[in-house]
Amino acid sequence: MAYTPLSLLVLLSLSTLLLLLSPQTQAQSPSAPAPAPSGPINITAILEKPGGFSDFIHLLNVTQAGNQIDNQVNNSNDGMTVFAPTDNAFDNLPAGTLNKLTMEQQVLLVQYHVLPKFYSLTDLLTVSNPVQTQANGPNGKNFGLNFTGQGNQLNVSTGVVETQIYNAVRSNRPLAVYQVDKVLLPLEFYESLAPSSSPPPPPENAPASGPSGTKTTAAKPSSTNDSGRMNVGVDLVAGLLLFCIGYLS
Repeated sequence: MAYTPLSLLVLLSLSTLLLLLSPQTQAQSPSAPAPAPSGPINITAILEKPGGFSDFIHLLNVTQAGNQIDNQVNNSNDGMTVFAPTDNAFDNLPAGTLNKLTMEQQVLLVQYHVLPKFYSLTDLLTVSNPVQTQANGPNGKNFGLNFTGQGNQLNVSTGVVETQIYNAVRSNRPLAVYQVDKVLLPLEFYESLAPSSSPPPPPENAPASGPSGTKTTAAKPSSTNDSGRMNVGVDLVAGLLLFCIGYLS
């Protein structure tokens, strides 16, 4: 088949045009987007998103417990579980409760709301109580939590405080964050915050204390009345003797 110069020119032009358009077409073809890299977990950022956890976030910051949670959850295969009290939960505490806690006790309070393992709500229904928390007392005793419930209802108890676990703020591994409507105060805190009892009264026979704190002894009964009676009797006898002597004389 013979080609004319014009037809050859047209073919060359079409070929060149196809070659020019081919990379453009490939570049414009849709492709699956690459998954965005997930950043490190930040517990305060997680709680700030829904709102209503300002008091707990404040405790996480002042005690540095938030940084400890972030470091552990981002570098552990076990994950973690956090129970976050709402602002209303803190408002319902007796006045001055947090002010009575030392900094060490505030750290323990936050750690008491953290389990050193990831638990789903289903997992918590079947755990063996008490469940270990991050909080350990001065004597090495762990402050544990107890979980009970069935179906969709799950309760957590400290021994003195019990509340229902509500919606999950986050439920994906390696970190679970669950909302609670009461601050989980351990039994040991109630014992330390209880007002000291008044000292027992002294025994009945115990010596009383004077104003300066020195012991005083009870005053002995006076013998004035007895001696008075004795003097009257002596005078009466002497008078009778004198009367008899006078009469006989």
